[in-house]
Amino acid sequence: MRGILFLLFVAVATATVYDRCDWARVLKNNRMDGYAGISLANWVCLTKWESDYNTAAINRNSDGSTDYGIFQINSRYWCEDDRTPRSKNACKIPCSALLTNDVSAAIRCAKRVVQDPNGIRAWVAWRNHCQNQDLRSYLAGCSL
Repeated sequence: MRGILFLLFVAVATATVYDRCDWARVLKNNRMDGYAGISLANWVCLTKWESDYNTAAINRNSDGSTDYGIFQINSRYWCEDDRTPRSKNACKIPCSALLTNDVSAAIRCAKRVVQDPNGIRAWVAWRNHCQNQDLRSYLAGCSL
């Protein structure tokens, strides 16, 4: 348990809060634009409302699970945090890997999440704030 706490501390210490356009460029460079049919604007919107582009974001849920990182990936289904009972860990990663400024694990896991039948609808914030909305403002002025 001490090891996990140490890893979480290190992860938070090396976290990044992205500027919207910088984050859009990171996503584009990691081939997220059009991945699983999801536009870049949808990914930017999703992460705005899930974490405000913060790689160190953590949210504890009433069911005992926790959401981690810029995509707020849930420990019940997608990562292992050694605290969530019956974690499926479908991304096969420790949740602490989602909290660093190296977003490669978070992006790989988000790609895995959208392969699930729920797709991008797995994220409540996307359903509440991005679905069926005009998302042009999320990429406006970014020179992509």
